[in-house]
Amino acid sequence: MANHNRLTVLNTIVETGLIPVFYHRDVEVAKKIVAACVAGGARVAEFTNRGDFAPHVFHELSQHFAKADPKVILGAGSIVDAPTTALYIASGASFVVGPNLNPEVARLCNRRKISYSPGCGSASEIAEAEELGVEIVKVFPGDSVGGPQFVKSILGPCPWTRIMPTGGVSDTRESIFAWFNAGVAAVGIGGNLIRKEWLAEGNYDAISERVAQVLAWIREARGMSPIAGIEHVALYPYAGSSAQSLAEWYGQVFGFKVQDGKSSIMLEASGPGRIELMKEGQTDRCHIAVRVFDFDKAAEMLRAKGVELEEPKVGQDFKAAFLKQTDPAGNQVHLLWRRV
Repeated sequence: MANHNRLTVLNTIVETGLIPVFYHRDVEVAKKIVAACVAGGARVAEFTNRGDFAPHVFHELSQHFAKADPKVILGAGSIVDAPTTALYIASGASFVVGPNLNPEVARLCNRRKISYSPGCGSASEIAEAEELGVEIVKVFPGDSVGGPQFVKSILGPCPWTRIMPTGGVSDTRESIFAWFNAGVAAVGIGGNLIRKEWLAEGNYDAISERVAQVLAWIREARGMSPIAGIEHVALYPYAGSSAQSLAEWYGQVFGFKVQDGKSSIMLEASGPGRIELMKEGQTDRCHIAVRVFDFDKAAEMLRAKGVELEEPKVGQDFKAAFLKQTDPAGNQVHLLWRRV
């Protein structure tokens, strides 16, 4: 049974714009690949049905992330027939991708409310796929059918079509901009993103960094701001209060989850945004953390507005820097980039 419903899958694919595509026969390596992609900001990954015992590897992979990180959306690729589709759906696949259009696969996915993206190479195939309920059409192989110009030609008379090319999509700024400027909804990238030499070296950080860079280019190509929103608001002990007493109050009143740290306590619920309760410092002011997709782009944007930053603090999974000036109320503000 799928771990995520079709609407969640489709919205996430369109929102992020990237599906890393891979296969590995070693389930432990496969786990590390997915974790590396997630650390870089990808929330969806496609495991291709291309090797011996691939369904067994996927089954273990799906079970692992259902417990370790339920937000991860895993799908099955290179699916050409209905029996194989059923096997992967039973193993937890939340979406199915194929190199060709198979009406039997489309009907099976529709019955199980699973997103299906078949490979199409012509306007007629795309139209048939949409008649069968396909929301995001895979253009495959993307470079062979005409590249970005093919996408433009399809979207001219059919602007409602959502296209996801794979094959011919590189992990370069030029390639990403060419495809997204043509109007694609998302792209699938395999060996150019998850390189064999990195896997041989066990260099999973390189995969994370490349995924993060590609996602940054996608947001830039879409004209999106590097500013994601408010990450947290930090309160300081004041008027005889303490971080612990504040945490207890917010926990009791709102049911927030409490995470006790070395210098602060974090409060959060199921939605975005958190409250940080500082353990030291006596002031009636707060500080605000602004989450960013791309730290360097955000800093560049602020400098263009005459806003300077303090020296950044850099960790393995974060980068942060306070503005040299406060807001008009005297509150400090800092940028914060974190691995997902």
